[in-house]
Amino acid sequence: MLKGFDPQDNVFEIKLFLNHFPYLGVFALLVLGGVGLPFPEDSTLILSGFLVAHDIIKPLPGFLVIYAGLMVSDYFLYWVGKRYGRRVVEHKKFKRLISPERLLNLEEKFKKWGVWVVFFGRHLLGLRAQIFLGAGVMKMHPMKFLVADGITALFTIAIMSGIGYAGGNSVQVLKRDFSRIEHIAIVAFVAFVVIWIGFRYIKMKKKVRDKD
Repeated sequence: MLKGFDPQDNVFEIKLFLNHFPYLGVFALLVLGGVGLPFPEDSTLILSGFLVAHDIIKPLPGFLVIYAGLMVSDYFLYWVGKRYGRRVVEHKKFKRLISPERLLNLEEKFKKWGVWVVFFGRHLLGLRAQIFLGAGVMKMHPMKFLVADGITALFTIAIMSGIGYAGGNSVQVLKRDFSRIEHIAIVAFVAFVVIWIGFRYIKMKKKVRDKD
């Protein structure tokens, strides 16, 4: 988590932003999460499902915004890996995302499985950013990366946004306007905390395993 960032202190600002600019808000959260800020992709997609369920955003434009946000953030990481190559593990902003050992491991996987690493790896929490960086480092053809990532992103959207949509329809009818946004923001924050804790747990286990 970035130093000085407290998710609880920022819930109100995020809530108001989504209230006035729901489409731009969802897009921004996806892109900012992709570049390293603590806005996990899954929690944003769950939030998007809630917003659709409560008619805050419409299904088709909402899908297009979500899809664009995912592709922009994913391709940015791919571009970083392609530009810096193996030096990405030394880059001050991205070295915390991938270690030299993990990069070597991913290089072996890419040599063996190619685009399938992107296709299936996208659904592995905590490994997405590493896989996208690795695809760039391995100089995967941009079109191959976009096609593989673009197809598998559809499954990510369907699953995670579907969870949010189902949850939004299962709760009691919320009050309109601000009260409705407030409840949605709280659920999104809880989802964020759960996913962040899981990410930290996986990262801690990885560090212990690397030491062993």
